[in-house]
Amino acid sequence: MSELYQYSAAEVVKKLRSGDVSIQETLDSVQKRIEAVDSKINSLPTLCFDRAAKHANELQSKPVDQRGKLCGLPITIKDLTAVAGVRTTNGSLVFKDNVPQTSNKIVRRLERHGGVVYAKSNSPEFGAGGITFNDVFGITRSPHDLDKTAAGSSGGAAASLAAGCAWASHGSDMAGSLRTPASFCGVTSLRPSPFTMRSDSVHMPYDVLGSDGPMARNVTDLALFADAMRNGQTNDMSDALDATTLTGIENLSIAYSHNLGITEIADDVAEMFQHFVDVHLKTCKKLSQSAPPLPQVHESFDVLRANFYANAIEPFLEDNRDVIKPEVIWNVEQGLAQTSKQIRDAQRAQAHIVNSAADYMQNYDVLICPAVSLSSVAADVRYPGEPDGVPIPDYYRWLAIAYASTMTTLPILTIPVGETKDGLPFAVQLIGKPWRDAALFPIARVLEQMVGRSDKPVNP
Repeated sequence: MSELYQYSAAEVVKKLRSGDVSIQETLDSVQKRIEAVDSKINSLPTLCFDRAAKHANELQSKPVDQRGKLCGLPITIKDLTAVAGVRTTNGSLVFKDNVPQTSNKIVRRLERHGGVVYAKSNSPEFGAGGITFNDVFGITRSPHDLDKTAAGSSGGAAASLAAGCAWASHGSDMAGSLRTPASFCGVTSLRPSPFTMRSDSVHMPYDVLGSDGPMARNVTDLALFADAMRNGQTNDMSDALDATTLTGIENLSIAYSHNLGITEIADDVAEMFQHFVDVHLKTCKKLSQSAPPLPQVHESFDVLRANFYANAIEPFLEDNRDVIKPEVIWNVEQGLAQTSKQIRDAQRAQAHIVNSAADYMQNYDVLICPAVSLSSVAADVRYPGEPDGVPIPDYYRWLAIAYASTMTTLPILTIPVGETKDGLPFAVQLIGKPWRDAALFPIARVLEQMVGRSDKPVNP
């Protein structure tokens, strides 16, 4: 019998429901795997197995039908998100000793649905930048190549999945923080429609740039975890998979774009994406190379992002300037220097993008584009180009293909569809119709089956 960590999340939940395994046995399996491999990748720097065991005992004492959708499945939470009684640092020395007394509402929701929290996943400081490193815990590396980054900011979440240290990982996303790590680590993710997976936000609770979301090793597991994370009580994502009769893409209306018309991508990314189109989309009868209009997407995203960071970090910036990384300081200062007119103009520009993208998607079932503009990045750099003198203002510009789709507010499911010539994963974004998150899952599963990739954990 394979070790439990090698099974899918759905298979583990099935075993928990049948009584074939106990919740504590699943915790023991993942703890053993962490002890064996996580020192190489540094994905889960904060463990809380004592807390998890207590929760496991409470759940195990209940009838199976009262244990929630996850039925005791061990899960990880990103270090930007509070878990009661567990060190939560935001990847920053400012909060290196922070132990919150109350869990974020999304953690409470997951625990109500039977998720058992046993670890916090590594993140860059305050989630800034697409590479996971910080002065508290250090660098998170890709299990596929230890010289490469797991990306970010949900880098620890993605790497833990790929290495078999997790079955389901909570993450969050503003400029691709669910999508870039999913691509670099070869896992799946969902950036949901706004407010469908609400978490606590002290400063900007109605902001649409940032979003919590699920990560998993395959589409079925992603649907399971998404159902536990989302607001409300219905199993929308899993129901969509169970009810679908979709067996191919022939009758879908699919748009595809190499770069959404707004950024450059590396030659190998363009080649891998074109290969995916030529091989796997060729049977689609309604296939169109196009993209929605995204005017002023860079300028407006820059302003709105800077405003977000100024809101969140200004209150403690001056007292902690010496320990906060320069990229974050720059972003905060950009926000503080902006005029109200700049903010108004950016909001109007995003409104135009949101409305135009919604109109565009009325003609398509899905828009597909690469999840990344670079196929890999070294683990020991702050951002691509930094060693060559690229200035801080461009520290997140390589994430444009992700933040451009963020600006549309459309739901986005990311799945691996190929490999680089060096054997590293490569993923695409499946961008859906407004508020039609569930409709993406049958499409994703069909493509997953067509590609025929393995979702088994890799040994770092």
